Amino acid sequence: MSVHLLFVGGEDQNLRIPFMIKLRDRGFNVTVAASGDPEPFLRADFRFHQFQFNRFFDPTSDIRTRGVLARLLRDVDADVAHAFDTKLALLMPLAAHSNARTAIVRTINGRGWTFSSRSPAALALRIAYLPLQRIASVFTDATVFEHSGDQAFFMRNHLLGQSEAVLIPGAGIDVEGFEHAQRSGLAPSELRSIMGLEGAEIVTTVTRVTRQKGVPVLLKAADIVNKIRPRVRFLVVGPRESEGPFAVSEDEFQKRVPYVIATGVRSDVPSLLAMSDVFAFPSEYAEGVPRALMEAALCSRPIVATDLAGCREVVRDGWNGIITPLRDPQKLAQNIVTLLDSPARAAELAARGPKVIKSRFSLDDVVSGHAELYQRLASKPRIMPHKDVGYFREDNRGGESTHRRPIDAAASRGGRLR
Repeated sequence: MSVHLLFVGGEDQNLRIPFMIKLRDRGFNVTVAASGDPEPFLRADFRFHQFQFNRFFDPTSDIRTRGVLARLLRDVDADVAHAFDTKLALLMPLAAHSNARTAIVRTINGRGWTFSSRSPAALALRIAYLPLQRIASVFTDATVFEHSGDQAFFMRNHLLGQSEAVLIPGAGIDVEGFEHAQRSGLAPSELRSIMGLEGAEIVTTVTRVTRQKGVPVLLKAADIVNKIRPRVRFLVVGPRESEGPFAVSEDEFQKRVPYVIATGVRSDVPSLLAMSDVFAFPSEYAEGVPRALMEAALCSRPIVATDLAGCREVVRDGWNGIITPLRDPQKLAQNIVTLLDSPARAAELAARGPKVIKSRFSLDDVVSGHAELYQRLASKPRIMPHKDVGYFREDNRGGESTHRRPIDAAASRGGRLR
C-alpha cells in the first residue's frame, strides 16, 4: 500500500508542484493543503484543501490556523504530514493532537523575519522562538534542514527533542523543466525589445519585495551605480502588494524611474534571467537556500549575493560569484560594477553555476532524500509525548465517528496510537 503524504504550505506552495509530481510518480499518494490559488494543483490532478493563513504576526489568526490544521490532519488521515512554511512548520506540530497516526515533518527553510529584523518586535519574538520550537519538537517526528547553519542552531539550542534531524540541501531545482521553460520562452533580444531595454546593462533581482529581503539596500546601490553607469537598468521581480507591513513602498520605486523597474510577479523568470547581465541577491532575511539564487546559477548568470548561510550554499566567493556584506549598498554597488566592468571574468564565474546546481540541488536528489525519509517514518513507530504534556489525540480509526482520548504513558513508549 502506498504511503499517503499531506503537504501543507503557504501561498507559494505551487512552486513545489514538480517535487510533488515526482513523488507521485514514485508511487506516493499525495494530498496538498495551501493558502494559495487552487488552480495549479487541480491542473496537476492533486487533491487540494485551501485554508486561510496569515503569515504575518497575528496571534488570533495563529490560534485559528492551529484549529484548521488539527481538522485537516484528522480528516485527511495521512501517514506523513509535512509543513514547509516557516510559521506552519511551528503550528502544525502543535495541531498534531488531532491525529496520532500521522507522522509530522517540518522543514526549516530559514529562521525568517524573527532572526533577520532588528526591530523591537522581532527581538521580542526571538525570546518566544526557542520555547515554542521546543514544544513543537515534542510532536515532531523529523525536522528537515536546507543548510547546516540552521541545523547547527537547532542542535545547539536543543530544539529537536527526539525528532530525527535530516539535512536535504535546498528545495530542489527541476533542471529539465527550467531549461525547457527557457528554450520555449522569448529570446533575450526579443524580450529586451518588448521591455524597452535594448542597449541596457541589466541587473535582475527575483525576490519578495520586502525590506527584510534587502530591497532598500538594492535601491541605494542602484542610485550609486546609476551615477557611474547610467545605462544600467535594475529589474526587481516579485510580489510587493501581498507583503503587508514589510513591503517596499511604491514611492521608493517611482523616484528611481527609469533606472529601477519593479515588474511585479512574472511567469517568465527563466527568460528574464537569460537576458540579464548580473543577478543581485541583497537579502538580509534568515534564508533557507533561495530558489531564485539556484535558478540564477543554473542559468549561468554572474551573481552577487549577501553573506548568509543559505546564499553560501550556492555561491562560493570568487569561484562562481561574489559574496557581499549585508546592509552595505556601497559594497553591493561596487561588486555589481566589478562584474559589469569585467565581462570575461563574470562569464568565467557564471559558467560554474550550472554544475553546482546539478551536482548538489537537483530535484531528483531532493526527492530521493525525502522519499527515503517518508518511507522510514511510515514504517516505524512514532515517538509520542507523555500524557502529562496535557494534549489529547483524536481517534478516528474507522473514518466515521471520533472521540477524544488522552495519550497515556504506554502509548508514549510504544509508538503510534492505532
